[in-house]
Amino acid sequence: MSVVGFDFGNESCIVAVARQRGIDVVLNDESKRETPAIVCFGEKQRFIGTAGAASTMMNPKNSVSQIKRLIGKKFSDPDLQSDLKSLPFSVSEGPDGYPLIHARYLGEVKTFTPTQVFAMMLSNMKEIATKNLNAAVHDCCIAIPVYFTDLQRRAVLDAATIAGLHPLRLLHETTATALAYGIYKTDLSETDPLNVAFVDIGHASMQVCIAGFKKGQLKVLAHSFDRSLGGRDFDEVLFHHFAGKFKEEYKIDVLQNARACLRLRAACEKMKKMLSANPVVPLNIECLMDEKDVKGIMKRDEFEELSLPILERVKGPLERALAEAGLSVDDIHMVEVVGSGSRVPAINKILTEFFKKEPRRTMNASECVAKGAALQCAILSPTFKVREFQVNESFPFAISLAWKGSAPDAQDSGPDNQQSSLVFPKGNPIPSIKALTFYRSGTFSIDAQYSDVPGQQTPARISTYTIGPFEAKQSEKAKVKVKVRLNVHGIASVDLATLLEEEEVEASVSKESASEPSKMEADEAPADAAAAPPNGNDTDVNMQDAKANADTPGVENGVPDNGDKPAQMDVDDSKVAKKKVKKTNVPVAELVYGAMSPADVQKALEKEYEMALQDRVMEETKDKKNAVEAYVYDMRNKLNDKYHEFVIASEREGLTTKLQEVEDWLYEDGEDETKGVYIAKLEELKKQGDPIEERYKEYEERGSIVDQFNSVIASYREAAMSTDPRFDHIDINEKQKVLNECVEAENWLREKKQQQDSLPKYANPVLLVAEIRKKTEAVDRLCKPIMTKPRPAKPAAPQAPPSPASSGSEQQQPPADENATNENTGEDGSNQASSASTEPMETDKPENAGSA
Repeated sequence: MSVVGFDFGNESCIVAVARQRGIDVVLNDESKRETPAIVCFGEKQRFIGTAGAASTMMNPKNSVSQIKRLIGKKFSDPDLQSDLKSLPFSVSEGPDGYPLIHARYLGEVKTFTPTQVFAMMLSNMKEIATKNLNAAVHDCCIAIPVYFTDLQRRAVLDAATIAGLHPLRLLHETTATALAYGIYKTDLSETDPLNVAFVDIGHASMQVCIAGFKKGQLKVLAHSFDRSLGGRDFDEVLFHHFAGKFKEEYKIDVLQNARACLRLRAACEKMKKMLSANPVVPLNIECLMDEKDVKGIMKRDEFEELSLPILERVKGPLERALAEAGLSVDDIHMVEVVGSGSRVPAINKILTEFFKKEPRRTMNASECVAKGAALQCAILSPTFKVREFQVNESFPFAISLAWKGSAPDAQDSGPDNQQSSLVFPKGNPIPSIKALTFYRSGTFSIDAQYSDVPGQQTPARISTYTIGPFEAKQSEKAKVKVKVRLNVHGIASVDLATLLEEEEVEASVSKESASEPSKMEADEAPADAAAAPPNGNDTDVNMQDAKANADTPGVENGVPDNGDKPAQMDVDDSKVAKKKVKKTNVPVAELVYGAMSPADVQKALEKEYEMALQDRVMEETKDKKNAVEAYVYDMRNKLNDKYHEFVIASEREGLTTKLQEVEDWLYEDGEDETKGVYIAKLEELKKQGDPIEERYKEYEERGSIVDQFNSVIASYREAAMSTDPRFDHIDINEKQKVLNECVEAENWLREKKQQQDSLPKYANPVLLVAEIRKKTEAVDRLCKPIMTKPRPAKPAAPQAPPSPASSGSEQQQPPADENATNENTGEDGSNQASSASTEPMETDKPENAGSA
């Protein structure tokens, strides 16, 4: 079972795998640890990752990047609209209000959802892990930003399904960083927590996490974030500065040219990195636009002044995180800074001033998230034994359930009758389960929604659950228990709805147990306390924390079901009327706003398979085309070099002409052909080239093979003619067979070698390497069993029946010599020593027999 962690970044992706010796970041096809998060659509195939980055400059309008910023968002989202201004590809609003990406693929403009493109990148990451592990990759952990909404989390899971992955957990990026930090620390206290602030400034966002570490566990105390504060914002400051400057100085508007924008952004990103270490950095771009070379210069002080509006926003998430954790700056023991955008000196200065301590960089800023995700996957995997370490995650949002009152006309009334209850407050543990009890006479619905919409920048409603149908008793409202789950991915859903009906049954009870409260009465105590609700609608719902016993079958609020009650042995005939609760599961229909339906996911999966197949076919076609091209160049060089003596002039000229024709065809009519055509062309060339190649190989190998054959013959002849005692037991006729076989083999080789030596090198050989090997095997097959025949075993010494007076050591005394033993053997081969063994002299004084 593979253990893989994926860090899907806004700009690049990293794959980490767990091995027996630890966590490793694996390399992609270009032997790089980071893979660009880019999907480029071409005329015949897709280019993903490193191949996509290489194609971006030539095909910017069909290169989709920053996919993480698009997934699970409405087209009208302010952040999305801001991001689209800097993206070179086309995005429109779909029928459902969510974005659609337009790209020219296979000769026509096609639309893709962000989830589909996200899945394409996940497939590429899966392929990288598969090649590295030499095993199928299925289970994994995917790191996501802490600010991802319920819909975005569902979209990531859908993308993973399309890519053929099964995420064991969607892990917050800052939590993954904290896990990678804490699991290796051996000096943690069991009582006093070590409070560490993790500040992750990535390519497009800033996340802050405050975690408390104790021995064997970490607890996330607070989360905060700024969705649009990252390294790319500093790039944009430089980009717009130089775009305006070049428009003024060189009269060119780079904003009107997609390729020029990409080149200038790349140069600005490089300048930003250089400004981290240098006070002044120049900028030079050749032929940026309209064949004009541009240049500029930037000082670090000027850059920080231009970036002041961005830098002022850094303190906001830090202050919110401290407030949510209920800690002061003095309570923070360490500050760890990670992320690709954390290297800006001005940010470090702000962090130092805020926390009153120097930020530390003990972790790899780019790889810590992927390693933490791989560690979490290893913890969840049964195939790896990991140090005991508990991760207590918290939910960054507040989610409530809303419903309409239980009055007869409430279900059809307006929003004034709407009621709600905060089910999962901000900071709620993940995972978690809550149970709510409703009193309804028929089908009803519940809405899951965010409680802090202004800070969430997303529609309030997450999903709607329709519970029913079910039948209630006349003139009574049915009691329905609803179980709400916040799962390990941070997704809230109604898991189960159960109809609870009371029934009276007669039961026999013992004298001893009659005075005790029955189990059923204990079980129903909470229900009776909340009994049928008053006339008002304010108390028609009772909520309980069910997380302790949520996953235990037959447990209800910590009390076992009736079936677990031990039987009473002392039985009385008296009958008592008891209440029994009948539990019936009620259907729950889920409607998630903006999410893909299972049918849509299946269609996307099939489409991804088709596109992957097309990519594979095109890659194989390229390989075959390259094989033809390589054969043309290789054979042409060898004809004038190594193969010169093995081909006649006319044959060389004919093959050279054919090679030139194929080369011309490759760069003209054969530039864009199918895989089968290239295979046929290669076979056509090999029909002429293979005989020449075979003659050369035969000549090169023949000498060493002949020497081996002669060595085999000589070794068997020497053994057959040897007077060595090792071969004395082999019959003389058998040895003669070996000698005859050696003579015959020598004669065959001599005759064939004479014929071969009389031929020129360009003639087809008569003494083939394969024939020599075959002849060697034949000689070995006949001679080896004879010459390695084992010597016959010596007859075992007879064991006489022991005399009562004989000792164990005397019975184990061997015969004095071989002749003495043979004398006791009769002509028929039977042992006759048994009669002699009864003689007293033989048993009592064996030393005399030895000296005889």
